[in-house]
Amino acid sequence: MRVLVVEDDSNLNRQLKEALTEAGYAVDVAFDGEEGHFLGDTEPYDTIILDIGLPQMDGLSVLEEWRRAGRTTPVLLLTARDRWSDKVQGIDAGADDYVAKPFHMEEVLARVRALVRRAAGHASNEIVCGAVRLDARSGKVTVDGQSVKLTSHELRLLSYLMHHKGKVISRTELTEHLYDQDFDRDSNTIEVFVGRLRKKLPDDCIQTVRGLGYQIVGD
Repeated sequence: MRVLVVEDDSNLNRQLKEALTEAGYAVDVAFDGEEGHFLGDTEPYDTIILDIGLPQMDGLSVLEEWRRAGRTTPVLLLTARDRWSDKVQGIDAGADDYVAKPFHMEEVLARVRALVRRAAGHASNEIVCGAVRLDARSGKVTVDGQSVKLTSHELRLLSYLMHHKGKVISRTELTEHLYDQDFDRDSNTIEVFVGRLRKKLPDDCIQTVRGLGYQIVGD
């Protein structure tokens, strides 16, 4: 999954990026409202973490612009304002959730997981596709109860497909959601990772839909 962090505090921005990267996300960052607005308007993120008090353009204005433009990406607001009226204003502006500063990083990670999960239509952190089970919280994958060891990129790919099980996902979409903007993207790399995953998962778990992309199947 790919996340955008828009936070002008350089230390907090770095901490968020490190925590999210360690949790398995591809992360882009912005330090002011204008840059954040541009990235959120032009790149396909699975979730955006947005600070309210930003230079150039405040977070609520950024959020309102996205929603007016029809951008439906889940947004988690960060706010130093703990008044209930400010929280209501943020939710009414189109935010999906909020966290008041200071916060524990685990809370942010849990809320991001929830936003990604709900956006994909899942109620639980555990996603099941036939014999394959993914625990989105721990990143643990099992097949018939046996743990399967995956690289970070293999896990990202499997996680995206399982969050969107039953849907045909193009190589372009996978590339856009698995890598940050600074990564040297090559859609051929997706084929390599799919090939590696197929060796570790049950036969026909990941199906190729000719000319369209990949689809993961299973109950």
